[in-house]
Amino acid sequence: MTLARRAATSVVLCSAIAVLAVAPATAQAAIGGLSPHTVKSAETSEPATSTSPAPAGKAALVNGRAVAPIDAPPAVRKVIAAANKIRTKPYIYGGGHARWWDSGYDCSGAVSFALKGGNFLSSPLPSGPMASWGAAGRGRWITVYSNAGHAYAVIAGLRWDTAGNSGSSGPRWSTSLAAGASGPFVARHPVGY
Repeated sequence: MTLARRAATSVVLCSAIAVLAVAPATAQAAIGGLSPHTVKSAETSEPATSTSPAPAGKAALVNGRAVAPIDAPPAVRKVIAAANKIRTKPYIYGGGHARWWDSGYDCSGAVSFALKGGNFLSSPLPSGPMASWGAAGRGRWITVYSNAGHAYAVIAGLRWDTAGNSGSSGPRWSTSLAAGASGPFVARHPVGY
């Protein structure tokens, strides 16, 4: 074998080894890194999403589920996890007020359920009283918007609402922050969040 051919063969072999060495890291980044992914759950036919956090600052929306940002405080992560548990429930007027786990939720019942996840509420609140709950104004991580007829929340940059959802009723996440119902709304937030 000539010297030039040996050199070329070495380059090809080194390149192949480099690709094999990098491939597992790339696969792991796709599976366990910051990018959410979809896998089939063994327990349900519903796709499950990665538990890996979203990049800093804003939750990601993956297959209808919110993925908490990497820098979210634990209480905010718990609020997001609670909301994800009921995100496919139907809209039922008064749902979520007589009991936490219900067959469906209305607007304030869904917001209350999410807030309960972070230990921000001990009992569900109707939309009217939410206008005086917590601290006044918008929060850094969680803002509840309410009036006498409707309530929704913006949690880590995603809207949690039962109104304005395309083709679905009940509590859902949305990247649109526009209210799904008419206002005006009072903005409130958990103290410190």
